[in-house]
Amino acid sequence: MRFSRTALAATAAAGVLFAVSTADAHAIWFAQRANQLALIYGLGADDLDAVRRMDKLTSVAGYDDKWQPVETKLRVAGPLPLVDSAEPIAAVTAAMNYGIWTLTPDGEWHNEGLDRHPDATRSERTMKYAVYLAKLPTTDVPLFADQVLQIVPVGRIPEEKGKPIALRVYYEGKPVAGADVVADFVDDPDQPPLKTDAKGEVAFPVRNQGRNTITATIIVPSSEPTLYKSVEQRASLTFVLPHVPE
Repeated sequence: MRFSRTALAATAAAGVLFAVSTADAHAIWFAQRANQLALIYGLGADDLDAVRRMDKLTSVAGYDDKWQPVETKLRVAGPLPLVDSAEPIAAVTAAMNYGIWTLTPDGEWHNEGLDRHPDATRSERTMKYAVYLAKLPTTDVPLFADQVLQIVPVGRIPEEKGKPIALRVYYEGKPVAGADVVADFVDDPDQPPLKTDAKGEVAFPVRNQGRNTITATIIVPSSEPTLYKSVEQRASLTFVLPHVPE
């Protein structure tokens, strides 16, 4: 399944975005759990119930090391959705349409639109995307079909923490300026975000000699302003740096 894309790429590419607030927003990403790959929904170290939210997923896809599709699906195992694939995968992607949310003056969030809560102080549709690289790629990472917002490495990913990594953020296939990038969403989600430059790029030292989950967020105008005022688009990129052999 794929969520239909809007016609806002030119606006985003020009950097005309609303201000982003990342303090209370969740993301999806992939992480190893007992030697299996799981889809995580959460914020920082808080893993919430991803199984309960599987009905909001619009796509899950796997790719081999030549970036060709591999049959891939999610399997529920207790509290976690685990990745099942027909053969080894080099990358996995997912997309989630988390729906319309409004914040009313009493501080409560509602999974409903402005038609039900015209006094809302905030209203948005939230979209979430995730890319997991099972191993450090030796060729350029492509733009995946289900990733409306995607973080892509520029050049090779370094194998040691502290080395600089360059990334480019794409929205609807075009580099986007002004995106908020968090360099370590799992272990330091409250860090001040970095901003992509005019070419949609950002660079910083790799944070962890292990799992790195990086997020990018943009806010774009609504296509249904009577129901919600903006769309929050949030993407994650996860990769793992190798540790010293045992």
